[in-house]
Amino acid sequence: MLLEGIFAAATTPFHSDGRLSLKKLEQNIEHYSRTPISGIVLLGSTGEAVMLSDDESREVLRVARGAAAAEKVLLAGVARESLVETLRLAEFAAEQQYDAVLVRTPHFYSSQYSSPYGGGGKFDALGILTYYRALADRSALPVVLYSIPKFTHYDLPVEVIAELAQHPNIIGVKDSGGNVKKIAEIVAATHSAPRREVLVTATFAAFTNRMLMETSLPSTDFFPADALGVGTIAAAPPVPKVRAARKKEIGFQVLCGSAEHLLPSLEAGSPGGVLALAACAPQACHEIYTAWKENDPALASVKQERVVQASRYVCGTLGIPGIKHACDLNGYYGGRPRLPLLPLTAEAEAEVARVMRDIRN
Repeated sequence: MLLEGIFAAATTPFHSDGRLSLKKLEQNIEHYSRTPISGIVLLGSTGEAVMLSDDESREVLRVARGAAAAEKVLLAGVARESLVETLRLAEFAAEQQYDAVLVRTPHFYSSQYSSPYGGGGKFDALGILTYYRALADRSALPVVLYSIPKFTHYDLPVEVIAELAQHPNIIGVKDSGGNVKKIAEIVAATHSAPRREVLVTATFAAFTNRMLMETSLPSTDFFPADALGVGTIAAAPPVPKVRAARKKEIGFQVLCGSAEHLLPSLEAGSPGGVLALAACAPQACHEIYTAWKENDPALASVKQERVVQASRYVCGTLGIPGIKHACDLNGYYGGRPRLPLLPLTAEAEAEVARVMRDIRN
């Protein structure tokens, strides 16, 4: 699966009493589908995934999949602390035709994941290596590693990522540590990872699983002879809306997890980002990527500087309550987070409005 461009880290809407608001979720996903971003991530950290029950997680994945445009790449956050529960949710994501699973590092027992024999380096993370390899062996969907040390207090080491990148079903990593130097190190360390061919459209955009489901001819531009019917009446198969016209060779994909560091991460070799700020300002984030892609460094720098303050304050300082309030300001439903997260004070709301003033959609 091609992971290029900007991915919105979608929030999970709730009613005022804390129940899931699936209608608002549906509306948000439909809204993202009309933007130029490449895809949407459900049930990541911004989606308050740890606040949801397994049944609620499945409802979110089901509703979002139904509301998303077929051309948008969908990543499902399926992380659980045990392998068996992560696999169960990954299986559901596959049934819903998601394109890949995003799997946060298990962390509750992180001090006990090390090899009993010590040795440092990758061997000091034997439990993590085993977890991800076993997951990738059995997952029907490609696996994207997810390191977010701010919340897990476990920073997935570069050498471990490089080792896992050798697995044919582990296709990338989202690194949310906010360290551009580490992004560059991961890119360099995974340069020799196995390369794979993926289907892309005529414009080299990702060809998603749902686009494949919508076409009767997923891998060819020609009608097979046996599809033309029998006898004198030729029954041509329906013409698909979008068809894979090309293949592209890709390597291990290193996604940035911070809008504040998007441009330097792109320059360091990242093909895109999964961004919390894109939940409330997808267009502004996409403009950075577009300017970089079009080799306009001056414009890319201007577009990057435009979002730095909002990214630092809304996403970095305030977190989910700030992101949700910014969504409310920008045409998406944010609403309140789930307790024990608290809504913003009036002063914080005013500051969010100030820093978001120039990046309204």
